[in-house]
Amino acid sequence: MGTPPEPAMLRRSQRSTRRLPRRAAIGRRSFSTTMRALEELSEAGAQVSVHVTDLDTGAEVLGGDAHVTLPIAGLGVVPLLIEVAAGFEAGTLDPLTIIDRSAAEPVTGSGLWRSLRTPVLPLVDLAVLAATTGDPLAVNILLEQVGHHRVRDRIASLGLVQTALLDRFRDERGPDDAPHLAVGTTRELTSLFSALVNAKAVDAAVSAQVAEWLSFNHDLSLVAAPTGLDPFAHEHDAHGLLFINKTGRDRGVRAEAGVLAGPRAGVAYAMAVGFDDLSIAHRLRAHDAFRVLGVELMEYAH
Repeated sequence: MGTPPEPAMLRRSQRSTRRLPRRAAIGRRSFSTTMRALEELSEAGAQVSVHVTDLDTGAEVLGGDAHVTLPIAGLGVVPLLIEVAAGFEAGTLDPLTIIDRSAAEPVTGSGLWRSLRTPVLPLVDLAVLAATTGDPLAVNILLEQVGHHRVRDRIASLGLVQTALLDRFRDERGPDDAPHLAVGTTRELTSLFSALVNAKAVDAAVSAQVAEWLSFNHDLSLVAAPTGLDPFAHEHDAHGLLFINKTGRDRGVRAEAGVLAGPRAGVAYAMAVGFDDLSIAHRLRAHDAFRVLGVELMEYAH
């Protein structure tokens, strides 16, 4: 299991309409460039939502349609990881249980495990794969092992009322399947990540374990791009950045939530964009908005 976040690490951070409302940031930054980028996306027909809070005070630093429920794709896996970590901690789930991937229905669209030569892995390694690469097979097996009903109960116990993991990963979604893997609001996702780094998601041990898994996440291409962190080794940054995140990607869906803490401040953030994925240009415009937020978060925290 991981160890609880060091208090000193957290102390260093002390310091529905289509058109988003303008709200000024607390302190140094107005996040005006982020709001302008999101307003342009909204005016082009995208659904957008953003929420940022200060880690120490809980005060809202930035908000726009943070109460609106949107698809969040693989970002919805975080409550599943919390339930898995809670099962490991309570002893109801054995982290070393060996799972054969042939027992799960294939998901051919993406994933790392399907390309590995080993057909079997322990549950704890599947949790790492789910957190770091969003591996669909790993996620589906974890969901089967703990049970969808327990994930729903865990989400409710965390105080999330508009966030849900609706289904497993599928190659195709038919009329009888849930339309999305997961949905949520940026307000609730920000609260969830704040709870993780403040050791309040279930308890300190579970929070630390999930935060550790997420600290190895390889997808630093959206909000995290301006940090310059190494996607494969960023848990001990030489410049004093504490960073964990999880992204969600699907056709016309981009979402990310995480925590960024620097020498001057720390924030929990979440952003979700639903857009018409009609061309590479549409997709890149959505990605650019995430990176703009990343730049202004860095300026706020560092």
